[in-house]
Amino acid sequence: MGRPTAESIAQRAFDLGLLTETQLQEVWGALGSRSAALDDLMHLLVRRELMTNYQLERLLKGDKTGFFFGNYKALYLVGTGTFARVYRAVHNGTGQVVAVKVLRNRFSDSPVQFGLFVREGELGRTLRHPNIVPIHEVYSVRPHHFFVMEFVEGQNMREFIKHRRTVRPIEAARIMIDVGRGLQYAFERAVTHRDLKMSNVLVSSRGQAKLVDFGLAAMDDVIVQTQDIELPNTRAIDYAALERATGVRKDDTRSDIYFAGCMLYHMLTGVPAMVESKDRMARLNKSRFTDVVPVQKIAPHLPHYLTFVVNKAMSLDPYRRYQTPGEMLSDLELAEKRLDAEPNGNNGRGGAGPQREPADAPVEEPGRQGTVMVVEPSTRLQDLFRDGLKKVGYRVLLTSDPLRAVERLRNEPQLAGCAVFNAEELGRSALAAFNQLADEQETKDLPAVLLLDGHRRALEAEARTSKHRVVLFMPLTMKELRDALAKLIPASATAKNGG
Repeated sequence: MGRPTAESIAQRAFDLGLLTETQLQEVWGALGSRSAALDDLMHLLVRRELMTNYQLERLLKGDKTGFFFGNYKALYLVGTGTFARVYRAVHNGTGQVVAVKVLRNRFSDSPVQFGLFVREGELGRTLRHPNIVPIHEVYSVRPHHFFVMEFVEGQNMREFIKHRRTVRPIEAARIMIDVGRGLQYAFERAVTHRDLKMSNVLVSSRGQAKLVDFGLAAMDDVIVQTQDIELPNTRAIDYAALERATGVRKDDTRSDIYFAGCMLYHMLTGVPAMVESKDRMARLNKSRFTDVVPVQKIAPHLPHYLTFVVNKAMSLDPYRRYQTPGEMLSDLELAEKRLDAEPNGNNGRGGAGPQREPADAPVEEPGRQGTVMVVEPSTRLQDLFRDGLKKVGYRVLLTSDPLRAVERLRNEPQLAGCAVFNAEELGRSALAAFNQLADEQETKDLPAVLLLDGHRRALEAEARTSKHRVVLFMPLTMKELRDALAKLIPASATAKNGG
């Protein structure tokens, strides 16, 4: 079977309701012919934000389902778990962007399993707090079962820590204050989380922490009991091990407090409190809790009032632990105030303790070289771009969404002196956004860089380049990138946006 044509893909999109008749006619008019190349059609659809790469990839595979969940159209797959997938989606009528959590097909026919999923979703709908991701709608008509939730722009705590390694003490305290407020609100309504882990704490782009998946660990319990399958990432095992080691009941809020302490420990030290393992029996071993290295031994520079919070939250004796989230919250708020009052010490970077710049270090003047917008989904690489460019005086704007970057630059042409798109993970969407800047009247003169790795080199032939629009190839040193930017960003742009 040969590769589909542009016309066949467009017809599939129309038949499935992904494109309207009006949109289809506009696309053919822009392309000039229904015999246009498939790649040209796909580029146009993505550039005009009529379809996403995720939708096009499914169409190319011949999929006929997975595009809509009730009144919501799936845009991208943003996360997968043991029993559900999460999509970024949009409401067909209002255009509201949401997250849709969909139960996996293999669990959707079991009344016990989908019943528990729905029940926990209905429980989540009753929780309304700034530090808990709200569930707007619960849908359950076999074989489809899903939640509609707020879409949080940001990343989960696991990604947040993975790429930073450690978090500044004051920032860690503030994140845990948000977590504590959400837990206390739920506790006052007799609800425990039972699945508290870093991937279930979302950190928004504004730095606010929000909890997700209250009570859903109970579904893991049922799956394990009824199917006897290996679920190496099931947090319920960690809770069961703690409860077995400490003799507390299944819904004891102090278990949530223990794992909140583990998250604070990890943020402050850069290492997990307990040995991580995919072996189920190893995770049930009590030694994982008794062998925890005290936080002050790993990070002796931390203030005692903050290590006190970690140690009390993680006390193996549940009666020595904080008895409610509110108690832990009070101590975190006091620690945050003390950290905020220390301008040069523990309010600084976490990890290796307070650090002083060498006397001959260059003085950073943010923005004196101009502003660069970097479009990069990896937070690790975002940090590298930020640090490497700020070191020589650039102001750096970061985003993971190429289409949003183009829209923002179109609306605010003076926002940046150059845009950098890394196609390593973004693929063709980076190319489409890079080319769209050349097509838009407002951004056609904006310098831009497209970064291509070895797997993406073929995209160079499709890139619209010029003297101020260049393609660079990875691997690339930061010095090479800075040299390229120095040639691309004119002095006038530096003066306009350098401040």
